Amino acid sequence: MPVLIILFIVTAIWILVLYFFRDPDRDVIDELGLVVGPCDGTVADIAHVVGPCDGTVADIAHVQEEQYLHAEVVRVGIFLSVFNVHVQRAPIAGEVTSVEYQPGKFLPAFSPQASTENEYIAMSIKTNYGIVLIKQISGILARRCVNFAQPGDQVLTGQRFGLIKFGSRVEIFLPPDAEILVSIGDKVTGGLTKMAQLTELRKDYEK
Repeated sequence: MPVLIILFIVTAIWILVLYFFRDPDRDVIDELGLVVGPCDGTVADIAHVVGPCDGTVADIAHVQEEQYLHAEVVRVGIFLSVFNVHVQRAPIAGEVTSVEYQPGKFLPAFSPQASTENEYIAMSIKTNYGIVLIKQISGILARRCVNFAQPGDQVLTGQRFGLIKFGSRVEIFLPPDAEILVSIGDKVTGGLTKMAQLTELRKDYEK
C-alpha cells in the first residue's frame, strides 16, 4: 500500500508539472499594427505612463517609465495565475533591441507595486510604430523569469520568447496614441487576444 500511495503522489505531481508548463500551439492573429496578447492572463491595470499570455487584464494606465523609454507610454498589466499558460509571446513583430534583467523583491504579482519593486526582465522591441517594451515580472510563487531572446533578434507576432514559472505578471508598454482594445478584468490569451491597435508610424522611441 505505501508503494501505491507514493506512486500516486509522484504521478499527481508529474501531471501538475506538465499542466503548469503546457505550451499549446495557436493560430496567431497577425494584422498590420495590431498588438496581441503577450501571454495568458487577466488585464489587471491600464495606465498612461512616461517611458513598456493567458490571464486577466489587471491594470491599464499612463505612467512615467524613465528607465528604458524616457517617453509617455500606455502600460497594460496582465496577471497570470498558476492555472494560466506561462509561456510569453511577442505582442508585435520587430527587432529586439535590449533584454535586461533587474533583481528585486517577490511581492504578489497582482500588486501594482510589483511593477517597479519585483524582480523582472525587460525586453524592448523596435517596430515601425515605435518601441514596444515587455516586462516579465516575478511573483510570490513565480521566482524565475526566463527570456530566450537576444538583442538583434527579429521576432514575429506571437513568437514564443520566454516564460515565468507558477504565476506572475506581464506588462506591455505602448506608444501613448495606441488604441487600447481591452479593459481591466478582461481575459487574455497569448497570441490571440487583440490588445491594442497602433497606427502612427514613428521613430521617436528609438534608443
